Amino acid sequence: MGIQCWERRDGEGAEIVPEAEATFRQAVEPDSAVVEAQGPAAEAPPPEPVKRVVQDDVPVEQLDWEALASRVAGCTACELHRSRTQTVFGVGDRRADWLVIGEAPGAEEDRQGEPFVGRAGQLLNNMLLAIGLKREQVYIANILKCRPPKNRDPRPEEVVCCEPYLARQVALLQPKIILAVGRIAAQNLLKTDTSLARMRGRVFNYGESQVPVVVTYHPAYLLRTPRDKRKTWEDLQFATRVYNEVREAGA
Repeated sequence: MGIQCWERRDGEGAEIVPEAEATFRQAVEPDSAVVEAQGPAAEAPPPEPVKRVVQDDVPVEQLDWEALASRVAGCTACELHRSRTQTVFGVGDRRADWLVIGEAPGAEEDRQGEPFVGRAGQLLNNMLLAIGLKREQVYIANILKCRPPKNRDPRPEEVVCCEPYLARQVALLQPKIILAVGRIAAQNLLKTDTSLARMRGRVFNYGESQVPVVVTYHPAYLLRTPRDKRKTWEDLQFATRVYNEVREAGA
């Protein structure tokens, strides 16, 4: 897949701005609902209705957004279609610079048809707000489009079946940066068994377009392990620097 990586230049970690870090620390507390300094998070728009577009004979890499969403909604490529309530295609701005990629839908995502809802979704919203982004300004998707039973880890054959869909989403979106949240999402996206700890603080490149990828912790993990919130803040600061460099280089 042409994945490469490079190390952060400073070697010291992201510079922590005291006021911004305080805002982020408040945002990732398990009982916190909003980032106070930013105001309440904007309510996420409902998932876009899937338009049924019959193009089964067209290769995935040639589908537009609507046809791709329709193809995903009717997908039976792996056994997960038997237990799902609905597929979870993705949500957000289809012209966004930032693409957030998680692992797979959970129970609530399976019911609502939208990635990152519930407490983990609210925490993700707060994480984004801490670096000046609203949920509706990014695009959010998962490695898998269907929920694995009992939220188990994705199986390799399931990832293979969903991979063309995610690759097409990236190609259509053309993001300037990908934020991979969680070990499983990062490992599957980057085709590696490297630990999350070793992936943090580095930039990888995804696909032919070599989109930069930065890795951090999953919001659900932070709810269980808030001691790692400072590390996540450093990751987000690092991702922001990488994004700014990419944007400036393309200006």
